[in-house]
Amino acid sequence: MVDQPILVLGATGGQGRAVTGALLERGAPVRGMVRDPQKAAARSLADRGVELAVGSLGDRESMAAAMDGVSAVFAFTTPFEAGPEAELTQGRAILQAAGDRRVPHLVFSSVAGADRRSGVPHFDSKARVEAELASADVPYTILGPTYFFDNALGGAQRIADGVLDLPLPPDRPLQQLHRADHGAFAAQVLLNPAAHTGRRIELASDAPSPGRMAAALGAALGRPVRYERVPLEAIDSPDMHAMWAFLNGPGYQVDIPALHAAHPEVAWTSFADWAQGAFAGSR
Repeated sequence: MVDQPILVLGATGGQGRAVTGALLERGAPVRGMVRDPQKAAARSLADRGVELAVGSLGDRESMAAAMDGVSAVFAFTTPFEAGPEAELTQGRAILQAAGDRRVPHLVFSSVAGADRRSGVPHFDSKARVEAELASADVPYTILGPTYFFDNALGGAQRIADGVLDLPLPPDRPLQQLHRADHGAFAAQVLLNPAAHTGRRIELASDAPSPGRMAAALGAALGRPVRYERVPLEAIDSPDMHAMWAFLNGPGYQVDIPALHAAHPEVAWTSFADWAQGAFAGSR
């Protein structure tokens, strides 16, 4: 077990919460970077023993201060607040801060398929961060999560009303990841860096088709959920249109059986089990 804290950037966000929780379950000391330590989510982390550091992605000085004396860092970038170029700026600030503080190991959460010239803007911006990380003087591991199960929660009301909408054929498998599995895997890497340093590892828990997803959601709700395919041309966002075009085309290509066999310590939750937990209370 590490003696120095592990820093989790964006500790109150979806990825950050999952990684922080997995580290705490393993008894690791955690420092969480948050924007506002007075918010309920940050106070909840502090109540669980997380040391809070105030800062934001893209702010090199605050991140460098947060990285002082840590054993490892979990990092990610996001284009969804200010666009792909801002994501590259965030990545560079993270790398510069990690270099300044000589961070022993940086785990960067990117996206599956980012290394395949997908043409998806928020994949390509992460690919640029990955390339700069690979050429930097910071020991690293890159994780490539697929589509998260809880993206379905964005359509929770439609699902509760009996309809699942996605721009995919009903029988097209979509590789997906449970955030808790992502957190557990990242915690393993952060606590055991030697076996993972310099590697790029893509992650998926399950690969249900939209038809299977609708059936699983219906079982969780106790009433039918039908699948309705959204026309690709109906997606206005250029970024999201490009992503769904990619998922209708080559898509993610995680070798799920090999991944799960190599890492039996991770629960690898099925979509059906996740749906039971996420929607059973809506019966």
